[in-house]
Amino acid sequence: MKRRVRQSFKGLWQSFDEANFGTDRTLNLRESLPSAIEARARAEAWLRMKQVMQADEVLVITGRGNQSPNGIGVVREAIMALMPSLRRRGVVASWREQTPGSIVVTLAPVTTLLGAPKRNREREHDSGETLIATPESLAALEPETLAQLRRLAVLSIQSLGVDDSGPFVEAEMQRMFATLTITLPVSTDREGTLQRAIKSAIEELEG
Repeated sequence: MKRRVRQSFKGLWQSFDEANFGTDRTLNLRESLPSAIEARARAEAWLRMKQVMQADEVLVITGRGNQSPNGIGVVREAIMALMPSLRRRGVVASWREQTPGSIVVTLAPVTTLLGAPKRNREREHDSGETLIATPESLAALEPETLAQLRRLAVLSIQSLGVDDSGPFVEAEMQRMFATLTITLPVSTDREGTLQRAIKSAIEELEG
């Protein structure tokens, strides 16, 4: 009887979580039963993508590990061990236990990856239409990506209180590109993912 009650509560909490976060903001590692290494890799890639999409808070279901050797949840331990690393790298802001088998993760702003402070709205600078040469190393990017990257570079420089951003834009574009491409998850639409990350960072700096 007690076991049936526990299962009932388990199902209740699961239903509550799914309703609260929805499928788009939930990573269910319990269903696929991955190894600890697989779970860590999947969680990191998924959390990075959700950061780019500005998901704010997400739910990672690890399971309690009742079927694991000695009853120790190896997937749960792997995910909990991953969190401090992702926080140091600017992906995760914080995390907390939702249930014994799930974790709520608060994602960091994309600007945290870039080390760019939020723009002071009292210091508005006109970026103007000044033509800025495209760094040779970025010439293969699509025109839309370059335009977004250039805008992000200008905003980043201006957020530091620099009035004339022109002389620094090329170097800042290269820095932003290098930082984002290293930290973003690998996907089939690599440039599309980069564009979403740049757009998210621009929105954060302008907000």
